[in-house]
Formats: sequence, C-alpha cells, structure tokens
Amino acid sequence: MTNTLYYQDAYTKTFQTSIQVQGQDESGWYILLEETAFYPTGGGQPHDTGTIQDKRIVNVEEVSGEIRHYIEEPFDDISGVVEGQIDWERRFDHMQQHTGQHILSASFAEALQYETISFHLGKEFLTIDLNVSDISNSDALKAEELANQIIREARPIETKWVTEAELSDYPLRKQPAVTGEIRLVIIPDFDYNGCGGTHPRSTSEVGAIKILDWEKHKGHIRLQFICGDRVLHQLHRKHGLLKELTSVLQAPEETMVPTAEQLIAKQKEQEKALEGLKEVLLTYEAEGLLGIQKDDYTLIQKAYSDRPIQELQKIAQHIISKREDAIVILVVHNDQKLQLVAAKGSLPAINLREVGQKIFPLINGKGGGKESFVQGGGEALMSKEELLEAMIKLL
Repeated sequence: MTNTLYYQDAYTKTFQTSIQVQGQDESGWYILLEETAFYPTGGGQPHDTGTIQDKRIVNVEEVSGEIRHYIEEPFDDISGVVEGQIDWERRFDHMQQHTGQHILSASFAEALQYETISFHLGKEFLTIDLNVSDISNSDALKAEELANQIIREARPIETKWVTEAELSDYPLRKQPAVTGEIRLVIIPDFDYNGCGGTHPRSTSEVGAIKILDWEKHKGHIRLQFICGDRVLHQLHRKHGLLKELTSVLQAPEETMVPTAEQLIAKQKEQEKALEGLKEVLLTYEAEGLLGIQKDDYTLIQKAYSDRPIQELQKIAQHIISKREDAIVILVVHNDQKLQLVAAKGSLPAINLREVGQKIFPLINGKGGGKESFVQGGGEALMSKEELLEAMIKLL
C-alpha cells in the first residue's frame, strides 16, 4: 500500500521513492509508487500534477485501493530511486480554494443557518449549492465578511484521524459519508468537517474570499466564489478591463455606468431612426414594382439574393394593402436555401395556401400561412428564377 505523504505534510513539494508497478488500463499508462506526495482526485478536490523523473504526471486517481499515477509514456526501466516533484502552484491553489470553501460554508451555517449541500472546485472559480431557495445581497455580504474575518484571525487548521465512535465528540457541520477511520479538518471553535483534501496550516494562508455571483439551480442557490491568489488575479483582470473601458468611453470610473447608459440609449434611438428610414425605402421599393395584368388579377413578381425574408414580407404586405387586385410572389436565395413569400389582395379567388402546399415539396421545404398569405423555404435545389416560375405556373 502506498504511503501518503500529502497527509503527513501537505507542503511536501519534492520527494524520493521507488516505482513498485507499471501498468496500463483504459485511462492509459500508470505507475504505483512506494510513497507519494501526489494527491489523487477525491473529496471535491482535483488531482495534483508534476513529474516523476522526466515523466509528466497528468492524472492521479485512486482505483481499487491503488493510487495510480498516470504518465504520458511508460518508463523503460522502473528500477532504482526516482524523484517526484509536485506542481506547487496548482497544489497550493487547491489548498486555498478547498479551505476557503470550508470557511465560507461554515460562515453561511454560523451566520445564517444555511446548509451547503454540494461543492465544486473548478479551474477558474468554485461553487457551493446552498439549501435555500433565495438569498439577498445582505445575506451574502454577511457570510463573506465573517469568512474573511476568520481568515484575518489566522486561526490554526488541524487534521486528525478518528473512529466512527469518536465522531460524536465533535460538532460536525455535516456527517461524513465514509466509514471506518475518518479524517477531520478542524478550525477550532468554528468548523469541524470530515474531509480528505489538502489544507494549509492557518486560515491566513487562504488570503481572501470573494463571492462573485449566484443563481437559482434546481430549487437551491448555486453560489460562485473565489479564494486566495484567484482573488488577486480576478482583481488584476477586472482592473485592466476598467482601464480599457475608461479609455474607450472617455469617462472616469465614477461616471462609467451613466456614460454607457447614455451611449446605449443613443444607439437605440439611432437604430429606431434607421428602421424608420428602412420602412420608407421598402415602401418606395414596393410601389416601384411593376405588375403584369392577367385575366382577373395583377401579378407582381421578383427574385432576390441575400435579403432578409422580413423585408420581402413588408414589401408584399404594403403592395396588397394598396392594390386589392394584386398577387405578389417574391423569392430570395439566402446561403444554401430558397425562401418564398406570396400574398394577394381581396379580389383574386386563388387559394395561396393550396399553392404553397404544392410548391414547398419541390425544394424539400416547408411553410405555412393562410389563403391570402404564405411563406416558407427549403433547399436550393433549383434557381430562384425557376422557383418563381414554378409558383406562377401553379396559380
């Protein structure tokens, strides 16, 4: 059985050991070590990475009681002493984040009696699910302030192994899911929690906790936050964005929001004005289309390329609002598809919905509408002119 150095000293960065077994499973090549400082995935904490000699450790998992260290390619020779090196930046980040989660969950329990029911440690941020249906800004701030107070107090963090019978001696925040010997992570007089993860010696090493956001998720509140060096990274990133926005908006940080609101309002006014102008142009375009006089109606037809079907709808509707005797057929080729709009005034007796039901199968398409107006589209199996001609023949 592998000796677990990460439980003896979570600050171990390098160590010497020997390779006991090299093997391969569905996840790839792996080695078993006599002792290891590499933490395997478990308890919500991701695995460590690093190197054994010149081989990179890409994953560490506990499988059937074995701690398997997955490597990119196998060793040619597994004899002798080898040196392991932990990716300390990754490990310490996980220690900060995991301990920060303990502190924040305990703060919600202490200050508001909100229970944490699940936890996820991601690459950029963490989440906890709180067993409540809603949360206020003041609630979140209250828990965050208590959590950061515990950090500033530099309280010791202790770990100890206990038996199931001894669990009743500790005011656990949550009953452990495991049996047998159980590892407790303790912040005296604040938090007592069953946990197999790696943690620093003092709450001060967590640095800081910052709640970023929350949302409703399956009847609970999912809260997003960061701890430790991630708070600084987030601050640097957001400060950089603020500096850029200050330059772009030509406004200081204090007036950035109203300046942005004014620009958005101005843009909406311009868009509204442009829409009005576009409506006028479409009206002129519609009135400029010439018709062909048939026995009992006037046919107005045209084929377009690369135009929104909404514009064709407006052109057709404008024409039939002015000309009761008109039948309008407009076709457009957009990308790899053909689209069609057909409309008629009140005088022609033709049922355009029946015509559409015959035309759309010709382009493997579908459409709908009513007797006086149909629209739809399908594949470009013919030219736009051919589709227009086919529609006219069916009138």
